[in-house]
Amino acid sequence: MKYPKRRDIIYYLLFASKKYVVTNTIVKNIYVKYKEKIDGLGLFGREFYLNTILSINASNKIRNIQRKTLLYKTKVEYGNWTINHIVGCMHGCKFPCYARMMARKFGWVKDDKDWLKPRLAENALDLLDKEIPKYKKEIDFVHLSFMTDPFMYDFKKKDLVPEIKKLTLDIIKKLNGESIKVTTLTKGFYPDEITNGGFLKNNEYGITLVSLNEKFKREYEPFSAPYELRISSLKKLHDAGLKTWVSLEPYPTPNLDEEAENIEQLLSKVGFVNKIIFGKLNYNVSSSNFLHNEDFYERIAGKVIKFCKENNIEFHIKLGTPLSRDATKNIFKN
Repeated sequence: MKYPKRRDIIYYLLFASKKYVVTNTIVKNIYVKYKEKIDGLGLFGREFYLNTILSINASNKIRNIQRKTLLYKTKVEYGNWTINHIVGCMHGCKFPCYARMMARKFGWVKDDKDWLKPRLAENALDLLDKEIPKYKKEIDFVHLSFMTDPFMYDFKKKDLVPEIKKLTLDIIKKLNGESIKVTTLTKGFYPDEITNGGFLKNNEYGITLVSLNEKFKREYEPFSAPYELRISSLKKLHDAGLKTWVSLEPYPTPNLDEEAENIEQLLSKVGFVNKIIFGKLNYNVSSSNFLHNEDFYERIAGKVIKFCKENNIEFHIKLGTPLSRDATKNIFKN
């Protein structure tokens, strides 16, 4: 690392110690002090940076960070307000993932490997206590989440990450306790706690589902929850009388998923939901260069619209995707 006032290079010899205060406090503070002089303060402040560098952990527990703010108004077209109470995601999606791209761009994570190690905003509930009174009158609903997954799946343990599940449920309860509606979207699955009561009936719970092809999943969503597990957990919420929806985005082109043309099979699996959102795959060179890209997406969007109309399902085709209509973007504001 370059020394801030000279051309010398500082070399750090780090050593393991049983004394936590040495390895995880003193050494880290020395490092970050000079790092800030060179690069300036990070977006989330010193506490976030301290929790992302030089950590010596005895286990694979989820790391904690401190956030300065939590609630913010999103620019996503069908969104309103949102919360990203986790930085990073264990699902390892390779579409590429827009959230991961932004996290790397703004320095929230060091690289793709670092993105797979989520950090939990341990002060999220305290922040909500301060921010809800400030923004409550402006909020139609709060979405969890556009930059991470609120019910993150641990591929190795074949279960939800317990710390993330607990915080997500606590956040929903706190928002619902202030009569604020919540929408959620996951590539994990929904826990039984949601059907046990204590949540607003107008919450809306969604899953992302863009394929039923296991070959496609292994390549592009390697560590997310199995397709059938996502669907069955959503169906359980539907059977309990709760509102459900599906995001068919980013939907792949046939050169990425050989089964993409047959969206009817996928739609038949989720015909019980109240709402469907469909959108094309962006930020992928292979998909963008697919010879009949626009024709394909117009044809598939047409099938989605036809299915939804026949089954009395509300729908929104994402802006930028053929057959999209601006009028449907407020799909969650009712």
